[in-house]
Amino acid sequence: MASPSYRMAAMDQDFLLGDSMRGVRFLLEYAKAEEALRAWGVRSTIVVFGTARAREGDAGSRGRWIEQARAFGRLASERGGALRGVIGEPRDNVIATGGGPGVMEAANRGATEAGAPSIGFNITLPHEQEPNAWSTPELTFRFHYFAMRKMHLAMRANALVVFPGGFGTFDELFEILTLRQTEKAPPIPIVLFDEAYWRSVINFDALVEHGVIGADDLKLFGFADDAEAVWARLLEGGLRPNENIETAALP
Repeated sequence: MASPSYRMAAMDQDFLLGDSMRGVRFLLEYAKAEEALRAWGVRSTIVVFGTARAREGDAGSRGRWIEQARAFGRLASERGGALRGVIGEPRDNVIATGGGPGVMEAANRGATEAGAPSIGFNITLPHEQEPNAWSTPELTFRFHYFAMRKMHLAMRANALVVFPGGFGTFDELFEILTLRQTEKAPPIPIVLFDEAYWRSVINFDALVEHGVIGADDLKLFGFADDAEAVWARLLEGGLRPNENIETAALP
């Protein structure tokens, strides 16, 4: 009876954390977040990405990114449908972030200040992995697998707003752009905040010139330089406040 083989499988962490159970762990990460999101009636989201390294009060552009992410989180929550109803009734365009500091914290904070719930999809990392204080506790999740985290970020997204960031932000941006380009996701509006930053770090036109993307691929996203302009671009791109768009990237 003392042998590990005699343990109940569901109670045996050595077994559950072994290689053969990786698929089960994927399923658990999907199901736990999905159950909570359904319980809160989260039908659709507006996903906000951006650097974890900027802070409120930073000088220059970095401080403005935080200020405008917070402003956007608030106005999108007030106008998009996240305030509607009570727990369990459908809510649309709920702010969802990676759950960490910086731009993510600012967007979650803006939503909270509007009185709306917001989501934090955290990931276990050596650095920057602590959840911020502003995502709704019952909607604050922790993932091990980037793939499952990105799936949850994508599958309810009515829109994507991408503030300046580094490798992680690029990864998440190009994940969604690839889903859109290949029509694995429906036509949601994608807005990049601070056009000067994005033009300085990515030569989008060169990708067309070298023939590695088509000219029409540049129409998959637009630019905006303040929170109100972001909201306007989302509306121009087809966002419908208080409504859900069929957004699931995967069945």
